[in-house]
Amino acid sequence: MTLLPVSQALADETAISTGDTAWILVATALVMMMTPAGLALFYGGMSRYKNLLNTFAMTFIAYCLVSVVWVVWGYSLAFGPDTAGFIGNLDKVFLAGIGIDAVRGTIPELVFVMFQMTFACITVALVLGSVVDRMKFSSWIVFTLLWITVVYVPICHWVWGGGWMQADGALDFAGGNVVHINAGVAGLVLCLVLGKREGFGREAMFPSSVTLTALGAALLWFGWFGFNAGSQLAADGVAASAFMVTNSSAAMAALSWMVAEWIYSGKPTVLGIASGAVAGLVAITPASGYVTLPASLIIGLVAGAVGFFSVAVLKHKIGYDDSLDAFGVHGICGIWGALATGLFACPAITAGATGLFYGNPKQLWIQFVSIVATALYSAVGTLIVIGVTRLITSGIRVEKEAEVMGLDNAIHGERAFEIL
Repeated sequence: MTLLPVSQALADETAISTGDTAWILVATALVMMMTPAGLALFYGGMSRYKNLLNTFAMTFIAYCLVSVVWVVWGYSLAFGPDTAGFIGNLDKVFLAGIGIDAVRGTIPELVFVMFQMTFACITVALVLGSVVDRMKFSSWIVFTLLWITVVYVPICHWVWGGGWMQADGALDFAGGNVVHINAGVAGLVLCLVLGKREGFGREAMFPSSVTLTALGAALLWFGWFGFNAGSQLAADGVAASAFMVTNSSAAMAALSWMVAEWIYSGKPTVLGIASGAVAGLVAITPASGYVTLPASLIIGLVAGAVGFFSVAVLKHKIGYDDSLDAFGVHGICGIWGALATGLFACPAITAGATGLFYGNPKQLWIQFVSIVATALYSAVGTLIVIGVTRLITSGIRVEKEAEVMGLDNAIHGERAFEIL
């Protein structure tokens, strides 16, 4: 991301641009909508009818919890002064010292705090997709509080807060490592620890509403313009380019997934088209501020095919129960997007961002190292968080009776649908 050092920004209190500020306020609202609205509908529609409300509740509560953690200590640890390239410090706990006149680049720092908060919120909510139908609500609350602090915040600092990945030149414009690879790997680890759902592989587990999922995908697509174009932190040409390539990659990936599914199973499903669009959005995220239009089409084309293969073939061959394919879509396509950034980054879009195809093979190696480091830290950190959560909540999986009954009724005492 193209961020001015905090010290430089704060030294120039006349640097605020009303145009940039207005755009990032809008972008922040767009990204906020992605979690309690877009993702909740996308995941809720794919979950079974008896767990739809539980999926909504866990998504919604993740947003609420992280919103509080972020302003109390999360932002300070992610974007405070660097400590050994690994983490920030606690100088900005409760946003200490960040008044209405504090500036980050050309926008108020408070706006930057909120924009980054929405990224933290959606990242932990994405993890949920791997474990719907079988995780305790109380355990999810504890897991969210611990995971955002132990796993998300350090990786965010590495990439965007002045940490070692940023110093090494890793390119992640809007969250390939920080959001998607991180969440996808964490989701895979969590679903493996929890084990398979009751009846997995023996009974059909139909989505409660493909209509809700398609609507959720459309809202995610809409919000993603704020996600990617907003990450420039300015209303300029790079933001415009990121806006365009985000749409192009999503559209191409939806078409690619549809064709792959049509050839493989004989039917182009709405669920597949929606999933393909999200796969394309995931893949373009790290590259969005660095690549040209033709590159975005290639990134989307590959993302749709790779995403479909991961969900329709790889998952079943290996046999893990990633309920809503968080790893297949976010983890795998996030990895592809991060590598593609090392291939296609064009210095004509962002000065200094030069990939393999523009004469800098070293960038691809830097991207690879960042992917491996993110995945390893996320996996180990998530295992530690799971262990602590188990101790605090006496287990993280719901009782078999509650799982069979459905978590909407067993945990919340509510039903999304009246079954006649």
